[in-house]
Amino acid sequence: MQRLVDNVLAVTKDGVSSFNQFIHELSVDSDASSSIDYSSEEDFSDDNICPSPLSPSSHASRASSFSRYGGKRMGWLRVILSWILLPANTLLAIVSRLFYSSYPSSARSALLTESEKPSHVSSVKKLHSLKDHIIHRTTDRRRGVIEDLHLAIEIFIEALFEIVQKAACCLVSPVEVIAILWRWFFPCSTGNDDIRGSRSDASAPETEPVETENRTSFRHSLNTDARTCQDVITELGYPYEAIHVITADGYVLLLERIPRRDARKAVYLQHGILDSSMGWVSNGVVGSPAFAAFDQGYDVFLGNFRGLVSREHNEKDISSQQYWRYSINEHGTEDIPAMIEKIYQVKTSELKLSQPEIMEETDNNQPFKLCAICHSLGGAAMLMYVVTRQIEEKPHRLSRLILLSPAGFHHDSNIVFTLMEYIFLTLAPVMAPLIPAFYIPTRFFRMLLNKLARDFHNYPAVGGVVQTLMSYVVGGDSSNWVGVLGLPHYNMNDMPGLSFNVVLHLAQMKRSRKFRMYDYGSASANLEVYGSPEPLDLGEYYGFINIPVDVVAGRKDTVIKPSMVRKHYRLMKKSDVDVSYNEFEYAHLDFTFSHHEELLAYVMSRVLLVDPAPKRQLSEKSMKLKRKGQSRS
Repeated sequence: MQRLVDNVLAVTKDGVSSFNQFIHELSVDSDASSSIDYSSEEDFSDDNICPSPLSPSSHASRASSFSRYGGKRMGWLRVILSWILLPANTLLAIVSRLFYSSYPSSARSALLTESEKPSHVSSVKKLHSLKDHIIHRTTDRRRGVIEDLHLAIEIFIEALFEIVQKAACCLVSPVEVIAILWRWFFPCSTGNDDIRGSRSDASAPETEPVETENRTSFRHSLNTDARTCQDVITELGYPYEAIHVITADGYVLLLERIPRRDARKAVYLQHGILDSSMGWVSNGVVGSPAFAAFDQGYDVFLGNFRGLVSREHNEKDISSQQYWRYSINEHGTEDIPAMIEKIYQVKTSELKLSQPEIMEETDNNQPFKLCAICHSLGGAAMLMYVVTRQIEEKPHRLSRLILLSPAGFHHDSNIVFTLMEYIFLTLAPVMAPLIPAFYIPTRFFRMLLNKLARDFHNYPAVGGVVQTLMSYVVGGDSSNWVGVLGLPHYNMNDMPGLSFNVVLHLAQMKRSRKFRMYDYGSASANLEVYGSPEPLDLGEYYGFINIPVDVVAGRKDTVIKPSMVRKHYRLMKKSDVDVSYNEFEYAHLDFTFSHHEELLAYVMSRVLLVDPAPKRQLSEKSMKLKRKGQSRS
């Protein structure tokens, strides 16, 4: 009980917890940013500025106001805490009564005389000064409901731990419990001197309460990670470049790059659903495909789909309904074309400046080779991009395609996904106007999700329970779901969201058992977009793929099962596509968020197959063509 009191004093003396310190800093930062934004519009004199709650001039006013209303506030706080801690206090009172009643009246009187010492007066003075310090610190930190609630929760948890500890002691030492009960019912038993001596020894450390308070603290730094992909790349000593790409329909995308400007071979990596470019660098230097490709001499580009909560768009005042009105179609026909064309423009202009002879040798064609590595939804969007570009007779700029557990076919799935399919297809007309997307809109709750996920990951027992629950939701997939949620791209500043139409599009694919484009709901709408009453079945057009494709599946993947990945392979093989297939003992997220040397070695072996032809080979080919032309003439 005394340790609980010491912890309470330590918490209150320390002002606020780490969580509340973040709330305070967040409010201060927002206030400071607001003042910076408006400082250019109006100039205010010092006479017109009211003292802020953190300014020294407001300390006296706060002290006087607190002395007037402090009693009421502390009274309400005591009432709230007493109701919250009522079960714990009741149990602790019973335990205290159990121990206290076991001593005779002589021992109790000795304890009372021992406690009534002149030091009691000084301790009261110390407590009053401590109270004044608490008042000053709490008012200076804008203490409010969140701080009090968090403090009460911490106290309640500490009380529960005390109860559990005492209960465990009772179970482990039943002999002592029996002895205590015996002395309780028979107070005339011997052993008073031993008890008096043990109590006097136990009360000795209580003569220095200040040291106990200093040693006990609830203040810890926030376990959050707000780094960006740029932070991860530059912290590891790699170069970085950010390229903003604008799609044809006005979305502003972030194309990130680990530049190797003179390289004639490039890699484009595209993430999957509810993911970002962070997935390709999250494993560090040793286990990340982006760093591995750069170390092999490749120019690395990291694509980001539309769908961040920041909602970057050409129209600054675009509504939420308008922004999230897209499906997988837009990923494959708007996002990827815009980013790949940007890569082509950047690489071509750079190689022209650094190596002007390249354009002459390549007959003004693409002077570099581009390989694409895609995961999950990124694989489906990339296949859509290649097929539609070929149908439109436009160049796709790619030399090889590596698909890691690609989406597209989903009819072989668990009961959870089947239930979601029926819900979305049945309630789509009602849900679409009300729920344009699934995302966390506020910075506070994004921070809370990131902190909880990282805390779960740091505590193996709790994290294991959450991991098990998450794996059951997705059909037993053994991916590190808790660890992925705690990664930096799920942070307080920004976070990927999921459009309702993307989920509906996946449900349509699952229902139709085909990899096809979005169904707009009526034959007339589909006829206007596709020229046919039914959406385009992309699997029927795999024959248009004119580049080598490597398809990879995970045997433990229950999100996109190997049977669904093999269906891509069989259709490509049937259409005479240069395709290979491989399986690994991995789950769905292991392809990007786990360090597996076997998988990384395989992916890099396929990437290294894409190598630009030597310069002399091109010149020799042109010489042969010239000789043939001369012989004919």
